[in-house]
Amino acid sequence: MSILIDENTRVIVQGITGRDGSFHARAMVADGTNVVGGVTPGKGGEKLDAVPVYNSIADCRKETPVDASVIFVPARFASAAIREAADAGIPLIICITEGVPVAEMVENYHYVQRKGLLLIGPNCPGLISPGKCKIGIMPARIHKPGSIGVISRSGTLTYEVVYNLTTAGLGQSTCIGIGGDPVIGSSFTDMLELFEADAETEAVVVIGEIGGEDEEAAAEFIRHKMTKPVVAFISGRTAPPGKRMGHAGAIISGGKGTPEAKIKAFSAAGVPVADKPDEIPGLVGKLLARE
Repeated sequence: MSILIDENTRVIVQGITGRDGSFHARAMVADGTNVVGGVTPGKGGEKLDAVPVYNSIADCRKETPVDASVIFVPARFASAAIREAADAGIPLIICITEGVPVAEMVENYHYVQRKGLLLIGPNCPGLISPGKCKIGIMPARIHKPGSIGVISRSGTLTYEVVYNLTTAGLGQSTCIGIGGDPVIGSSFTDMLELFEADAETEAVVVIGEIGGEDEEAAAEFIRHKMTKPVVAFISGRTAPPGKRMGHAGAIISGGKGTPEAKIKAFSAAGVPVADKPDEIPGLVGKLLARE
């Protein structure tokens, strides 16, 4: 199985005629995703290859049901795109766009939550259930269908970990990049809960980084509510305190968000923490062998 998406998921692309939107929409179609339409105001009636373009999500939904929307619009339009998808009742909204102001994201988060919908991102690579559906920018060729769930704050680090898993013969059920901004739509804990409920996910890999306290919250959830084995990795261990490293959320401040605190929390929850990404498959294999 997989979580959130599968071969039946009907996807629309907001910003489909832009440079990034058109490129990745074509890649998603090539990778087997059921892209049923795209949205660019003022370009309704056009097509991107065989994919129809609409002026709005509302116009699109008049002709086809929609299960998920992926957003490839400039940062200044991202909040409006998120809210348009939320107003249309799209169950799953994925915002790839980076640079969305934190203050706007606080409001967007609560706006989506009040409607009972799920938002992933912003500033994320999206998600993929190998062999079934890809929404976002993850390279499908390095993935393999299987039973390992992957949740990550980092995009490129996700690819490295997935490549190592695939090379080791460990396929993935679903891989999710939740995004590295200070305010994002879905947390590690949100995704862990879904993987725990998925009968065919056997183990989960959590890829965290310095900054914030999401990893500590995830460790608490694992400690009390997860029955499946989890392996973790924390990036940014050598980052100097008070200096932003990479993601907007990757900053250590006020003694919080340190790699030591995160590693300690995972260790206390019985989660082995890899020192290097290429150690993850071996740790996963050991845990599965005990099951």
